[in-house]
Amino acid sequence: MADFMVFLRRFLAEPGRVGSIIPSSRFLCEKMLSSVDWNKSDVIIELGPGTGAFTESILEKKRIDAKYVLVERDPQFREMLSRRFPGVTMWDEALMLQQYIRETGIGKADAIISGLPFANFPAELRSGILNEVQSALAPGGLFITFQYSLQLKAELRTRFQRVETTFTPLNIPPAFIYTCRDGSVGK
Repeated sequence: MADFMVFLRRFLAEPGRVGSIIPSSRFLCEKMLSSVDWNKSDVIIELGPGTGAFTESILEKKRIDAKYVLVERDPQFREMLSRRFPGVTMWDEALMLQQYIRETGIGKADAIISGLPFANFPAELRSGILNEVQSALAPGGLFITFQYSLQLKAELRTRFQRVETTFTPLNIPPAFIYTCRDGSVGK
């Protein structure tokens, strides 16, 4: 209930940056994360974790030695995430992924999992973040995101060689999941 209230307050304060009035369901979370090869994922980045609906599952599934970074811009969500998941590395700007990777030496991501509401973003911001995602992915890496419409599908198809779209009605609202790969051979 506490996550719902925080999410609702943040949505009302900034509906263009918070895509829903409630956190993602466990059904959406499990469906999105099912494509990740956890044994081969050395670097995992989560964009827009909000209250941590995916974060908890990722921490349970990832290898203990895998590097994991949250990227959350909203200061209230950042504070909540820091309390809930102490010790997890956190960056605050998705438009700076390449810079963060260079500065930290973390390496390119095998999986980037996104809860960002791309449909709410101006085209320039959406394009800038997707440029960063593409540059931050390791060869053969996965970019997985969900949206509440098919609006993003055409843009993702111009950026990635393979885009698989699935749907889960077991979320409020129901969501489309995009699993994107560049087609390069991974690890």
